[in-house]
Amino acid sequence: MKKYIAAVVLTLGLASVAHALTMPTGDATAGQTKAAACGACHGADGNSVAPTFPRLAGQNAKYIFKELTDFKAGRRINGTMQGMASGLSEQDMADVAAYFSSQKGGVDLAKKALIHDGETLYRGGNAKVGLAPCSGCHGPAGKGNEFAAFPHIGGQHSDYIKKQLYAFRAAGRGDLTTDDMKRVNDPNTMMETTAAKLSDQDIEDLSSYISGLH
Repeated sequence: MKKYIAAVVLTLGLASVAHALTMPTGDATAGQTKAAACGACHGADGNSVAPTFPRLAGQNAKYIFKELTDFKAGRRINGTMQGMASGLSEQDMADVAAYFSSQKGGVDLAKKALIHDGETLYRGGNAKVGLAPCSGCHGPAGKGNEFAAFPHIGGQHSDYIKKQLYAFRAAGRGDLTTDDMKRVNDPNTMMETTAAKLSDQDIEDLSSYISGLH
């Protein structure tokens, strides 16, 4: 019964996100030119060198498009990215998304000591605190869900994952901190609600495990 309820909730979430977001057809060739400025932080092919900047190579196109529109609209706060997105049209965003999604992403090496606990949380959650498994939305291999604009997180830099989980947790718990240290652009508040249940050690374990997931 619990599995059934979880499946219904997830399906409703997928449907609402997908219905709300309409993305133009992207042109990867045009996107490569338009993404030139992105290379300074994210790498020319979307494989960033600095672990604090996310890998965009192989990311789900619909997710990239969603985040760019959220930055432009001010739903997601980051001074640099809001400035980068401000001059982009919806077609520009779709083209950039198509380009980066067509590139091959990298993968990091998870810390051996953290793999067991990280995998346990990722695949099984934590029933004691009502924490759902990450794999329910992001998939067994961390590839996400293109239809619902859920991100591909497998192989993402652990430092970046950690920063985002702390930001979602700050929003979910209502922490007294600056807006740019919170992340509230999840339309269904799934990530805020989920991250609010994570301890610091949980975040360490998950960030490391996900960085090596592929």
